[in-house]
Parts: sequence; structure tokens; C-alpha cells
Amino acid sequence: MHHTLLLILGLLFLMFLLVMLAQRIRIAYPIFLVIAGLAMSFIPGVPQLHLDPELIFLIFLPPLLYEAAWYTSWNDFWKWKRPIALLAFGLVFFTSMVVAYTSVAIIPGFTLALGFLLGGIVSPPDAVAAATVLKGIKVPKRLITILEGESLVNDASSLIVFKFALAAVLTGAFSMQEATGQFFLVASMGIVVGLAGAHIMYVVHRFLPTTPAIDAALTVMTPYILFLAAEHFHFSGVMAVVSGGLFMSYRSHEVFQTGSTRLNMLGVWITMIFVMNALVFILIGLSLPEIVQGLGEYSIADGIRYGVIVSAIIIVLRFLWVYPAAHVPRWLSAKVRQDPSPGWKGPVIISWAGMRGVVSLATALSIPLMMGDGVAFPQRNLIIFITFVVIFITLVFQGLTLPIVIRLIKLEEIDKMMPEDEQRAGIQLRLDSIALQLLTDKYSSEVSGNELVGQMKNYVESEIDALQERLSSLESIHMKHAEIAEYHHVLLGIYAAQRKELFQLRKEKFFSDEEIRKAELQLDLNELKVTGGGH
Repeated sequence: MHHTLLLILGLLFLMFLLVMLAQRIRIAYPIFLVIAGLAMSFIPGVPQLHLDPELIFLIFLPPLLYEAAWYTSWNDFWKWKRPIALLAFGLVFFTSMVVAYTSVAIIPGFTLALGFLLGGIVSPPDAVAAATVLKGIKVPKRLITILEGESLVNDASSLIVFKFALAAVLTGAFSMQEATGQFFLVASMGIVVGLAGAHIMYVVHRFLPTTPAIDAALTVMTPYILFLAAEHFHFSGVMAVVSGGLFMSYRSHEVFQTGSTRLNMLGVWITMIFVMNALVFILIGLSLPEIVQGLGEYSIADGIRYGVIVSAIIIVLRFLWVYPAAHVPRWLSAKVRQDPSPGWKGPVIISWAGMRGVVSLATALSIPLMMGDGVAFPQRNLIIFITFVVIFITLVFQGLTLPIVIRLIKLEEIDKMMPEDEQRAGIQLRLDSIALQLLTDKYSSEVSGNELVGQMKNYVESEIDALQERLSSLESIHMKHAEIAEYHHVLLGIYAAQRKELFQLRKEKFFSDEEIRKAELQLDLNELKVTGGGH
């Protein structure tokens, strides 16, 4: 037990060092961790790791999906529902079908059911990989929304294809009509279960006397509850988690009404999701020796060749699908033409951001070892190896080149967007106006009778004047990005100096540590307004 614990702690510590190194050399950490894990697996004496697919699905998948749904804007998701659906459902089925027939043609002994099994495994792009690669790169909001929305839903559609193909292999029978009906039933009932469970959790958070710690713990439990409840009834656990996460996110302002609750949840989830994401990607690299050992009668060269062919197919298919999906609806519908055209640059980024990841590997590993009659499952080891090659090629090759592609084509914002500084100032102006209205209408007696409340009114009035002047300057001179960046640099420099001053105050021991911590928290919140949580 002590040895296992030490091994886990050592792996986590090494993982953190690798993430820091990846940030230093400016490589998205999922790519770097997969490569590092792969390199480590060849070092003599490194313990061989066994990835339990049930563990990955149950422990990692629900919170990763829930967190992605939580930070997805429902309004943006619904606005771009057409391209999201075309990618998450249409492209998944198209990819599965082409991979199925191609694999039958190039791999000896492959049946059509096995082909659809492989197609369902490699069809969904990975959400975490794309988001991490694009972090810090200026990409149009529409493209980010579409990629995030696709990644929320495509896991469900690909897993449903996988389950039907698996049933066909195990039973030898397959009905397209029955499978189509079952697909809509499984997906829709998964949404129903997710919304029902989310309503229950909404009531618990909203009306029971919870604390910030309990609220944070309940949010960690929620995705597991939704996933297990849906899977218990043989519905889509992925759709349950996604729909429940979108509902809870949309109603979060009613559920979590105190700042301490939200900040506590933010700290818990940022840490948990970071550790899960990083751990999963390094485990992908470390799992290669076990995959190679199980390759059996196929040579490594054969597996690599098949994996390269399948990788090329899914990359090309994404281009072939994305361009018609982006432009054909504009030719057919005047309503769609009201939105600015994505041109050719937007579809290039959407097409090139199709990196595969942990869901594909976990799905491949979940293929049973034996058929129902005790015979070994056909081609299982080869399917797993091909999946690993596809993940490695798409993640490393596309992931490393995506930022270069974005810079080369000089991608700019497609839709008209209000600058972030102007949005923040406008929001704060509305909030201050509400405060001033309440102080004037509802708390007029307190303003005149309480000096502190009177000073607060004066402060709000002065802040409104300052915000109006700032908004007028932003609108009139149309500040360039360089000017805004310089302004942010000055603010961050001031906050850094103020933080050093607080450290000096702590050494002087004149003010209490509690009050100094509160001042530090306010500085952190001010810095968050500038950085948006980035680095």
C-alpha cells in the first residue's frame, strides 16, 4: 500500500513538473504529457500501468464533461446549434461509416461490425486538447463556441455508435432501423434523466441550509449522480451530465448566491479538473507497453500503418465535412445568411482542431476480452493499438501545428464583438446604476442619517462618472489592442506592488493577518478582472 501511494505521489509530482516545463517552452501540456509518458514507458524499470476503462469512464469522464458544460454559454450554444449538431452527430456518423468500410478493405479479417466499432472509437475529437491548445491564442468567439459545443455532445453520439457496433459483434445481428430508434431513445432519455437530476440538485442547493464547503462537495458529486442514474436505466450518461451541467450553469446565479460559495467552488474545480486532465494524458503515453504486448499476431509496423491510414482518413473527412456544413446552409436559407460568413479561414481552424484523446482510448479499452461463448474478442488488440496511433498522430501533429496555422492565415474575429474592456465597464455601469437607484429611492433615510451609507452613495456616484468617461473614451478613440495591453500591464504592475506592500505590512505586525488576507483577496479579484483567469 505504501509503495502504491508513493508511486502515485511520484507520478503526480512528475506530472506537475512536466506541465510547468510545457508552459515554459510554450507547448500545450496534453501534447507534452503524451510524448513524455510515451518516452517514460521505454525507460527500464518504470512500472507498467494498466488503464481500467471503467475507472476512466466513471472517475474522469463525468466531471470533465460537467465542467465543460458549466463554462459553456447556453445562449451561444443555442445560437450555433446547427453547426454544433452537424459536427457532433453528422460528422461522427459520417466518420464512423467511412472508417468502417475503409478498415474492412485494408485490414485482413476485419468485418463491417468491427469497422463500425473502430469508427465509433476514433470519431469524437477531444475537448480538453483543443481547448488547451487554443488557450492564449486569439480565436474568434464563434469558433470556440462551436468546438466546445461539439465536444460536449459528440462523446454521446460516438459512444452510442460504439455500443451498437459492439452488440452487433457479440450477437451477430444488426438492424439499422432498430439502431436508429434506439439512438434517439437513449440520447433523449439521457437528457430527461439529466434535467430531472439537475432539478433535484437545484432544490437541494437552493432551499436547504448548505455551507460553501457542502455546496462545493455537492457540485463534485452531481456529475457522478447524473451519469450513474442514466447508465442504470441504460440511457446516455454523457447526455445526462451535459444537459444537467448546462441547466445548473444557467441557474447558478439563483443557486449559489454568496461570493464565498462561488470562490470556494472555483478553487475546488480548477484544481480537480487540472489534475484529472494532466493525469489522463500522461497515462495515455504510459499505457503503450501494455498495448504493444497485446498486439499478438500483428506486427508493430502493421499497426502503425493501419493507424496512419485511419488518421489520414479522419483528418481529410473533417475537412470534407466542415466546408459544406459551413456554407451549404447559407445557400439554402436566407435566415442563416444574416450571420457573417465564416469565409475559408474559420472552417480551416474547425477542421484542423480535431485532436483525439482520452475518450477514444477509454472506449477502445472497454472492448471485452471474450465473446459470449468464451472465444477471444476478434481484433481487440489491433483496434486498441490503431486507436493509440490515431490519438498520438492527431494530438501531436495537429496540436503542435494548429497555433502555426492560426498565425499563418491571420485569423480575425468574424462577428461584431464589443471589446472586453468596454463590456466590463458597461456591466459595472449597470450595476452601479442599480445601486444608486436603491440608495436614492429605498434607502434615502439611511443615506441622510448614516454617514457610512452617505459616503457609499458619493462613491457610487463618482464611480458612475468615471465609468461614463471611460466608456466614451473607449467608444470615441477605438483603442488599439496595444494600448489596451499597455493599460493592463500598468494595472498588473500596480497590483504586484500592492501585494508586496501587503507582505511588508504582515512583517510589521500592525494590522491583523485576517484583514491583510481580505485585502489580498480583493487584489486577486481585481487581477482576475484583467486576466480573466489566464496567465
